[in-house]
Amino acid sequence: MEERNKTLGEFIIENQNAFQYSSGELSRILNSIRLAAKVVNYKVNKAGLVDIVGAAGEQNIQGEDQQKLDVYANEVFIQTLINREIVCGIGSEENDDFITVAGADNSHNNKYVVLMDPLDGSSNIDVNVSVGTIFSVYRRVTPVGTPVQLEDFLQPGTQQVAAGYVIYGTSTMLVYTTGHGVNGFTLNPAIGTFYLSHPNMKYSEDGKIYSINEGNYIHFPQGVKDYLKYCQMEEGDRPYTSRYIGSLVSDFHRNMIKGGIYIYPTSSKAPNGKLRLLYECNPMAFLAEQAGGKASDGYQRIMEIQPTELHQRVPIFCGSKNMVEKAEEFMAKAK
Repeated sequence: MEERNKTLGEFIIENQNAFQYSSGELSRILNSIRLAAKVVNYKVNKAGLVDIVGAAGEQNIQGEDQQKLDVYANEVFIQTLINREIVCGIGSEENDDFITVAGADNSHNNKYVVLMDPLDGSSNIDVNVSVGTIFSVYRRVTPVGTPVQLEDFLQPGTQQVAAGYVIYGTSTMLVYTTGHGVNGFTLNPAIGTFYLSHPNMKYSEDGKIYSINEGNYIHFPQGVKDYLKYCQMEEGDRPYTSRYIGSLVSDFHRNMIKGGIYIYPTSSKAPNGKLRLLYECNPMAFLAEQAGGKASDGYQRIMEIQPTELHQRVPIFCGSKNMVEKAEEFMAKAK
């Protein structure tokens, strides 16, 4: 079969033996995510037609207004994972605490936990800009047969066994890694099947795009200001192009395909940064590294940060390797 005609289901089965713990569970988790993504995709594409957009009237743990679609996507992904009895715990950006999942016989024998941002970029729903789902899978560290504990979720990104995102855009794509490169699958909506469209995705070592909310410039640390001046300087292959959608999945996806850096630094308004280590930064860092890129908090590798809380925020510099290293140089100089 020609590689590009391969379906996501076929690809998962073929690559099952490459997983470190090949019991079929990880394949079933990925298949559950595939199913939930199709359901959410249908709702996202209908969002302009029906009253599903707009705030749901409550705030999530981060103090952000929850969009109705956020709540819906959260429920779809959680229920799909619970119904299939393949995970022992779920952590979601939308929930205050993690969810313990027991089997039908009240056992706790499943070995994996899933952490997710069910609808990233949801403030863009009303204006028809691409939104996405981000997910991350870990093998539990507490004994099988016991309920999951917080420590099962507070693992450094180096322990991830899979991570990926779904982008609900002009075409809907599912992009993921299990530590053996990054592959992208595009949904054919006519038949509801994901096909391998972007095998072995790679960042170029250098890029020409920088993605940051420059409106916050005055609040940025000096190292970031200096790097931005460098990006805008007319010299060599610069100035670089500024491209910022404000939807992490969309910005990351474009930069991986075209070459670039995504930055969400600390600022006087967000002293720890804004993005969450467990739901956003670690999965994106895993994908970036598997695609030959780099992900840093400005000083150290994102995936080596030891999490201390479920909704921890960290700054992130992520993308083409040489661009991230140059940004780190400016951060170190200004320290």
